[in-house]
Amino acid sequence: MNYDYIVVGAGSAGAILATRLTEDPKVSVLLLEAGPDYPNLESLPDEVRIGLSTGADIITKDHNWQFWGNPSDRALPMPVPRGRVIGGSSSINGQVFLRGMPEDYDTWQEMGNTEWSYEKVLPYFRKLETDLDYSGDFHGSDGPIIARRHKREDWIESQRAFYNACKDAGFPDGPDQNHPDVTGVGPTPFNNPNGIRWSTNLGYLSMARHRLNLTIRAQCTSRKVLFEGNKAIGMEVESEGESFNVYGDTIILSAGAVASPQLLMLSGVGPADQLKPLGINVINDLPGVGQNLRDHPIMAALWSVKESHIQDPDAPRSQVAARYTAAGSNLRNDVKLAFNSFAIADSRIEHRKDSAPAGHEADINTPVGVKISVSLQLAESAGYMRLVSNDIHEQPELNFNYYSTEFDLKRGREGLLKAIALGESRYFANILDKRLQPSDDHIADEDSLNDWILRNATTGQHISGTCKMGPDSDELAVVNQSGDVRGLENLKVIDASIMPDCIRANTNATTMMIAERMLDLI
Repeated sequence: MNYDYIVVGAGSAGAILATRLTEDPKVSVLLLEAGPDYPNLESLPDEVRIGLSTGADIITKDHNWQFWGNPSDRALPMPVPRGRVIGGSSSINGQVFLRGMPEDYDTWQEMGNTEWSYEKVLPYFRKLETDLDYSGDFHGSDGPIIARRHKREDWIESQRAFYNACKDAGFPDGPDQNHPDVTGVGPTPFNNPNGIRWSTNLGYLSMARHRLNLTIRAQCTSRKVLFEGNKAIGMEVESEGESFNVYGDTIILSAGAVASPQLLMLSGVGPADQLKPLGINVINDLPGVGQNLRDHPIMAALWSVKESHIQDPDAPRSQVAARYTAAGSNLRNDVKLAFNSFAIADSRIEHRKDSAPAGHEADINTPVGVKISVSLQLAESAGYMRLVSNDIHEQPELNFNYYSTEFDLKRGREGLLKAIALGESRYFANILDKRLQPSDDHIADEDSLNDWILRNATTGQHISGTCKMGPDSDELAVVNQSGDVRGLENLKVIDASIMPDCIRANTNATTMMIAERMLDLI
């Protein structure tokens, strides 16, 4: 069978594309996913269904690619979780449903992507959401993804203390963190109504599973794109140890910011100097594939708590966050502080040359204290992804290159010291016991603080930019603003990898918006 569309990856973008494309009964779609499929809410395992964990505190073992990356040349390897399940990373993430600043999307437009200004993307943010707290010009009321905030009366003690400490420190009140003019401290928007992680599997695919023109194939690992000349005609796929080819008129890679560029390179699309030594036939020499790796580096100030302070493992672990503009920066809200009421141990371990790093060792139900995370929201530093093998089962090298510029380090130092100062607020007097990290020695001078940052910054799980969207004049652009891969026919990339830069927010809502917007541009 020849499909009209083959969508590779059923994640934050792919599940939306498959759902919307099959609204036309004349269009046939094959949706390929490497991980398992759970067709309804009742079939979801707890680690996918329950939106309890936040940020880097959990790395699911059964539904995660378990990538590893290098934060900097001074740090231990870090886990880089990416979803390997229907719904993709929207099925394992922290459910923060936060949009970027309007300036982020206007900058995309200024970079030559004229269809991606804030004015043009706002309708798609509204289209994809049902906001239970806000309505009006900036919010949606009938979209597939349900957004909500923890009510102030439901904030737990330590979250309330963080909010009050921020207010005392001069942070404005920001009750709607998705308002275009927002700054300051307020409740984080989450897509987890009643504690259920409302992924694109639940929100979107549930509307389309009954359609006869949609074929969903889980547990299918895509190996490479098939070409006739410069025209994409299908995918080579592996399932239960067998290899087979599937064919389509348009191939859409929505496998994420690691797997999409990896698949391109394994298919002969990417930097020729990387592909030829691995025995890969070069279809199109595109130097930008795998470059421009963007993320939000995160580090945290950590405290133990007093014996009288009870940490309930079933209570929300994050409810409130703060955004602010770093001193000397012209980038509004370029730093985010988030309070975690139930911090667990760091999952990084010593990397041994004779074996791959072990899985996540930290017990998600045993706290070591509480922490204030400092997230650099628009870093200057960019990393890269590089193939190490022509085998899809060998993960590529991920080098994040965190805090490699003085401007990034300056903002990191300021953010960490702000977090420490907030922990010293009178509102935490009956909660916090001792600061566990960083120590006083680590913050004694600028050099010591820089060293601590470079050793401890880890991923915000917002990897993006590795198949950059841009005009032909941009040498690193991989796709045009309609997702078409440069120099090739019938091949698109639509996921977080096409962001020209990481936005000043968690990336999941923007990735969903990209899918909805692209559908009108296809």
